[in-house]
Amino acid sequence: MSGVRRRLVDAGTDRGANPVELAVVMPLIFVLLFASIQVAAWFVARSTAMNAAQSAVNAQRLHEAPAGAGEARATRFLRAAGSWLVGWDDPGPSCVTSPTEVSCTVRGRSLSVVPGVSFPVRQTAHGTVERWTAP
Repeated sequence: MSGVRRRLVDAGTDRGANPVELAVVMPLIFVLLFASIQVAAWFVARSTAMNAAQSAVNAQRLHEAPAGAGEARATRFLRAAGSWLVGWDDPGPSCVTSPTEVSCTVRGRSLSVVPGVSFPVRQTAHGTVERWTAP
């Protein structure tokens, strides 16, 4: 047999191998793709919660700030931020103020890209309360 004819005959035995390999590997590719998107959504939700908590601290730490100013600022921020952080309104942002410090916490869950999968998010920011001190 000539070399060309032998190659044509030998190549015919591997027909259909590529679609079978692709069918085996494709579910793994999809799992990795959706897992990476879900992790990215979790990071965006964490960032959103942290920015809301920092905004709440900035509002609550002002000199003689009224009670609830931090929670109101965090709520406004989260309503404007979109739906990356889900369930943040139950129980809602909370701030604890002492004479020298303020601490605000925002809780929720990340947006679910994969049905049934969401990760909890909890971010806390701290700051000092502005006050008059003796020189």
